[in-house]
Amino acid sequence: MYRKLILLFAILFFAGCSAHVLRQSPSGWQYRVLKKGKGPCTITGKEIWLFETTSYRNGTVLFSNEGTGRPVKVKVGANQATQAVDEALLGMKAGEIKEIIAPPHLVKRKSYPLNVHPDSPLLIRLILYKIEP
Repeated sequence: MYRKLILLFAILFFAGCSAHVLRQSPSGWQYRVLKKGKGPCTITGKEIWLFETTSYRNGTVLFSNEGTGRPVKVKVGANQATQAVDEALLGMKAGEIKEIIAPPHLVKRKSYPLNVHPDSPLLIRLILYKIEP
């Protein structure tokens, strides 16, 4: 009985620890891969199609095109996205889902929508739909 409890505890502990580990990038945004993709990795200069949901860490959604069937086209590394998103896209594969926590200095914009405070960290969920050939 005691061995079964230890085995059950170990399985639950290690299953929880290995899933969706939060890591930190060299520039300071944190991320976890929620689903691995397939095929070639994105590189600077590639055009990709992306679904994105941006929210505050409390869950308040600021922007989302998930579920619309209309992904956004972005050229990786061309400053068409914030620094955190541009960096997070590098190395992603089609079908991959990545969640990032971006500090304010990595999501700076020239202008802000009324619902976005410039000094707030953002939670951004990226779904790489397609990489252009």
